[in-house]
Amino acid sequence: MLLLTPKSPLSRLGTCGRAQNRYALISLLWLLVGLLSAQSAEKSLSVKFITDPIVLDGILDEAAWESADQTDFYWQFFPTDSVQAGHATLTKVLYDATTLYVAIRAESPNGKYVVASLRRDFGGTNNDNVSLLFDTYRDGANAYFFGVTPYGVQREGLVSNGGSVFNTTWDVKWRTESRMYKDHYIVEIAIPFTSLKFPEAADRWRFRSYRWNLQTNEQSSWVRVPQNQPLSSLAFMGELVFEKPLGKSRTPLAIIPYLNVLGIQDRRADDNTSNIGIGGDAKVAIGNSLNLDLTVNPDFSNVEVDALFTNLTRFEVLLPERRQFFIDNNDLFDNFGSIYSDASPFFSRRIGLARNSSGALIENQILAGARLSGKLNDKWRIGLLNIQTAADEANQIASNNNAMIALQRKVFQRSTVGAFLVNRETFGKYSFTEPDEHYNRVAGIDYNLASADNTWTGKFYAHKSFSPDNSQGNFSTQATTTYNTRHWNILADFVYVDEDFQADLGFVPRKGIFKNGLGVAYTFYPKKGILNTHRPRLTSLIFWRPAQDWQRTDHTIRYAHLFNFRGGSVAEGRYTSQYIYLANPFDPTRTPGGEPLPGNQDYRFGQVQATYTTNNTRRMTYGVETTLGNFFNGHLYSFGVEAALRFQPWAQLSVAINYDGIRLPDPYPSANLWLLSPRLDVTFNKSLFWSTVFQYSNQRENLGINSRLQWRFAPLSDLYLVYNDNYATTPFMPSFRSLNLKATYWLNL
Repeated sequence: MLLLTPKSPLSRLGTCGRAQNRYALISLLWLLVGLLSAQSAEKSLSVKFITDPIVLDGILDEAAWESADQTDFYWQFFPTDSVQAGHATLTKVLYDATTLYVAIRAESPNGKYVVASLRRDFGGTNNDNVSLLFDTYRDGANAYFFGVTPYGVQREGLVSNGGSVFNTTWDVKWRTESRMYKDHYIVEIAIPFTSLKFPEAADRWRFRSYRWNLQTNEQSSWVRVPQNQPLSSLAFMGELVFEKPLGKSRTPLAIIPYLNVLGIQDRRADDNTSNIGIGGDAKVAIGNSLNLDLTVNPDFSNVEVDALFTNLTRFEVLLPERRQFFIDNNDLFDNFGSIYSDASPFFSRRIGLARNSSGALIENQILAGARLSGKLNDKWRIGLLNIQTAADEANQIASNNNAMIALQRKVFQRSTVGAFLVNRETFGKYSFTEPDEHYNRVAGIDYNLASADNTWTGKFYAHKSFSPDNSQGNFSTQATTTYNTRHWNILADFVYVDEDFQADLGFVPRKGIFKNGLGVAYTFYPKKGILNTHRPRLTSLIFWRPAQDWQRTDHTIRYAHLFNFRGGSVAEGRYTSQYIYLANPFDPTRTPGGEPLPGNQDYRFGQVQATYTTNNTRRMTYGVETTLGNFFNGHLYSFGVEAALRFQPWAQLSVAINYDGIRLPDPYPSANLWLLSPRLDVTFNKSLFWSTVFQYSNQRENLGINSRLQWRFAPLSDLYLVYNDNYATTPFMPSFRSLNLKATYWLNL
């Protein structure tokens, strides 16, 4: 505070001339501007270079830690984003010639930490944890992500799309040790520089650490992040400033062989087989910032099982990629096309799967593949992929070469523009293939908008497909923009997919459509009461058929109201008014031999839906969802519940039950569709895990059991014993059974 005394020059402003007054006022104004600028300046953390060794033991007794710079206070993100965190989190960073070291001290009210299990790649929302983001190329679009719990359990991943997309399938070598106390826990982390890519001679990275403190239901971040943005947003970052510039990024050559012993009993074909598979992957560093992934005779057997789901729509459902070969820089390949999955030119799960002569989806052997991806410089990224699949003439599947090239350039502060070419081409001549199936190509350009503060985001693209005797038109385009402020969220989306647009290696659930979508939401921040925020949202989504005189085929109007409670639970209520014009007959129950609803007819119906999810800090958690209303020319009654009981930190028992009751008038079939999935996860320690999941779906007439024992006997090296068993339910009988012993070993050279 400035105190004006008779001797103060400022006290004599009234007796000075106009020039002196103007000078003093301008000086005061510049002082205020300087103070405001200092308050909003980017946070930075100095990182000292050390030569003495750091012993990774969770005890910060080395002299280097005593003199290291540390982060200042963390900002709350939840329940509010305008005050300091109630419990401090201090982060220090050091480095030597080979390793980046991070020390974290996280204060807590007591020693009752919330940790669901000891399994690697834990869920961030149901475990106490501190997470680190490293934007090594300072592009605001991509980053490395590392997280650790009070028990020292690790997770890591690749962050893309400015922080909105996480891929935790990515694995890399790093080490942690932790110590837990009654009022705090300490984590010590060592990340080898060989596990990261960064520019040569870099002297600073963009960086941020954030924390989930489930004991107090608090989320906090070193750099303040507004609540209307995701906590992982790369728009809000500080800096690591290195004492000495870093050298070259030197990722070692990694050889990852596998041995797989598989026994199969197929009751449907009355066939018992067994085989031994040998193959592997290699990871090669090219230059300072490129990765070359190689694979020979890869084994993509189901050590993880996809979750079953009930599909009441007419369209295919998108499932996530889990195979490690496709993970590094996956956004370079997978993020072209619609951000709402209306049309994606490349979807890696298409490779290694094919439809046989009866239309069933079966595994198609991958012979070999190569994948080059990464940075060319601070502006340009490149992705090259080439994979050869084998012929399976018994199932009328041709050998195909699958290739993609992608280029991406950073523009402005956080936006990118990219171009690509995807090519699927048949190798050889087959009696069961048609001339127009010889190849399929898709080329296009995408612009990804992301403003500096993430207020404006969007996607604009134009793609074109090419096939034999089919190269006219065949366009797919999108223009979508989101305006997101503290209170307002406004979305406009326009998509066109031509009737003849074809992407054999992509995901295109429907063609010959023009979609326009509009959405408006407003967020309220109550100062008192049980609600932390609540947000009403109104959405309109319309599909048209341009080739049929712009006939309206679908129109959805939805009003939703989301409630976030201060205690951490979430509730939402929705009302949906639906219009559907069925061009073709359709049976939503998928009853064999059932009478489908007639095509060339429109249907109008409305539904009410409610959901509620409890706070994840409880040992017993649950979520419920219910839908009531009309459905085409009948009625729908749906109910779902997911519940989990945590025996911390060793085991978790969960169950998911979903019921859809469809009542259609005669002669159309009605159905009671059940989906039941109990699961048991046991973590004996941080290296030995056992999980068993049962999945029953009467829509698929299948009961499946997947039981997996995993032993991580060395860093990123695993031994799996996997038992799969499937039963047909009408009538009940065994259908498919397998026992799989698989070993992988990660060797750095």
